[in-house]
Amino acid sequence: MLRGALLAILIVSLPFPSPAGDMFGPSKEMRFWKWFQKNEERLFSFEQAQEAIFDELSRQMTAVDPNLTFEFSPVLEDGRREFVISAGGIKDSFPAVEALAAEAPSLPRWIWVKFRPRRAFAMALRLDDREISTEQIRYAMFKDGDLVGLLLFIEGYNDAEKTAFQQIAYLFLDHFLGEFDVETRVGFIEVGSNDNEYFSESRPLTDFPERFDAYFSEQRKSYH
Repeated sequence: MLRGALLAILIVSLPFPSPAGDMFGPSKEMRFWKWFQKNEERLFSFEQAQEAIFDELSRQMTAVDPNLTFEFSPVLEDGRREFVISAGGIKDSFPAVEALAAEAPSLPRWIWVKFRPRRAFAMALRLDDREISTEQIRYAMFKDGDLVGLLLFIEGYNDAEKTAFQQIAYLFLDHFLGEFDVETRVGFIEVGSNDNEYFSESRPLTDFPERFDAYFSEQRKSYH
């Protein structure tokens, strides 16, 4: 072990690692944001070379965590864009989203958003040659421990395409509830057809966010 004057010289001359980094250099989160700032102009105007920029951005994000994904908003009225940091619906990667957002710099043209947020507008998705819209989906909500269990009834559902319909269901839920609530407040999710015994209890998907929030609001009141 070094002693005396030599140790004192080393303490003065060597930089002390910052909490965000380590003795070998900046953290992976800081490296990402350094790259983002260097390429900020290209990223803000990504439409000019979207495929190449998205490929490069994806590589940078998966270097932080393999499941991280992103979304850009259109340019907003105030001239800024939202940049959404998503865990790709993988709950195990939620800490990676939090860690990356915590190191985000303040940039005038950007709004940082953790997790895919709720979107209020109706949407439609394609399944092979079939288009499925919000109006073609109904839901029934059930208590599932401390969570909410869901049955989604999708017009045209059939067991042969069950996996594809399940993917559609998750995309709609992410859209209306946001990524965080889907992963932390929703329990079982099942997809079925209109001949299911619970279909008579179903409601249009458009009122789901309001009823979902009201359910948890009532749950919180019952704890007091």
